[in-house]
Amino acid sequence: MRAAFSDEIEKLASEDSRIVLLSGDIGNRMFDTFKDKFPDSFYNCGVAEANMTGMAAGMALCGLRPITYTITAFNTVRVLEQIRLDVCYQNLPVIIVGVGGGLSYASLNATHHALEDIAFLRVLPNMTVICPGDAWEVRAAIRAAIKVNGPVYIRMGKKGEPLVYESLPDLTIGKGIVVKEGSDICILNSGCLLPTAIEVSEGLQEKGISAQVISMHTVKPLDESLLKKTFSNFSHVFTLEEHSILGGFGGSVAEWLSDNEGTKGKLKRLGTKDEFMVEAGEQGHARKFHGISRENILKEILKEV
Repeated sequence: MRAAFSDEIEKLASEDSRIVLLSGDIGNRMFDTFKDKFPDSFYNCGVAEANMTGMAAGMALCGLRPITYTITAFNTVRVLEQIRLDVCYQNLPVIIVGVGGGLSYASLNATHHALEDIAFLRVLPNMTVICPGDAWEVRAAIRAAIKVNGPVYIRMGKKGEPLVYESLPDLTIGKGIVVKEGSDICILNSGCLLPTAIEVSEGLQEKGISAQVISMHTVKPLDESLLKKTFSNFSHVFTLEEHSILGGFGGSVAEWLSDNEGTKGKLKRLGTKDEFMVEAGEQGHARKFHGISRENILKEILKEV
């Protein structure tokens, strides 16, 4: 995902001279080509993410389109006050990109885990929250975000994520994408577990259960019309995300559901546990710990249906 981001930002900067990229002392080699082409549009802000966010706000006030980029936990939780007051309060067109969302940096332990960021940022007024499901959605999300005249948070994975699409999808902010048709149950995925959601649907198919998979790449604003259709057509609806079971995408759907009566679908939220992981391990191990591996997700869905 991060390679797709780097490549797409370079293309966009060729089209729009207002774009500036601010890095929190990460991705230096990855952005070498960008720096060569646009030396006045790249700023390595060092390990000073709060300052970087304030700089981006000032640049936006001057008519630029700044994009901040660093590890998710450091570009969200560490700088929440600056995002809230410098960016969102003034409704500025700053794009905040978090790389390594969820458990992508699991082996570096809790300091690098990002399992609460969606919950924090989606409640901020004026903020748009996008969680791409693969590298193609990353490219489409960046292109859509640059057109938004306000704050946008893009939460990416890291590297090596399987591709779901074969080309750039028709991604519209606030509109989900039906990735796989199904007739029995529906899986609403947000973020980098999208390939896993497809795998789970294939496992369900082997057991005679037809599962529709929808990429809900936008957590805020929600695609309310699609949610209404989904909860009216399916008896069981599952939300899936590499984020805490509390406050994230599943929480936002639960909030929507509580305000909308007359739907037949039963909601089941699948996400990470409401606890810290205090043991070391790579992303696959961390997903098993939190119960969001392919096998765990399949097991939980089969319990319900």
